[in-house]
Amino acid sequence: MVTTASIFYFIVLIFSIIVHEVAHGLIAEREGDPTARNLGRITLNPLKHIDWFGSVILPLVLILSGTPFLVGWAKPVPYNPENLKNGRTSEAKVSIAGIIVNLSIAVFFALVIRISLAFHYENVPLITGSGIIVLINLVLAIFNSIPLAPLDGFRFLYAVLPQRSLKIMRFIEQFSLPLLLLFIVFGWAFLSPLLSNLFSLLTGISVPL
Repeated sequence: MVTTASIFYFIVLIFSIIVHEVAHGLIAEREGDPTARNLGRITLNPLKHIDWFGSVILPLVLILSGTPFLVGWAKPVPYNPENLKNGRTSEAKVSIAGIIVNLSIAVFFALVIRISLAFHYENVPLITGSGIIVLINLVLAIFNSIPLAPLDGFRFLYAVLPQRSLKIMRFIEQFSLPLLLLFIVFGWAFLSPLLSNLFSLLTGISVPL
């Protein structure tokens, strides 16, 4: 059943994954590659980033199925590794940029909640809305840390592991998509307690469901 809360979840998810992708492009540009800028991907315009399955279909299916946590992804921002000034070090920075941005957003809105509660400004829409933003961005940070292609965790490991490990990474890449779908369906049951505890640690409140 679609509710006002689920619509807000969806909107927050869309813009959080867009900011995530823009972060990749900005760091790639800072590291010497203007590809994302040249393709018009350093923008908050959703039409430039939406992946119809990862940004729309999957989140809507999760909403309609009553899943408590939403997850999704946008079209990856392209970059040319050959333009990066520090090689694999720059690749590692680009790959982890989105995760850092999502964690930063989560921490900022967690502080909004903490400060509001500390001053007894218990505005329910503010705290609930901020809680949803924290939750979505924690989910995205954890989800994108999974070492499966095309997620950032895989790209980060690909950039930092020694050359002798790359054959193993390429082997994993072949099976990443089915493994990723299996994780989306079954894996969150194992990570849910970690997510709930991290949310409570940051905000001082329980997860808004």
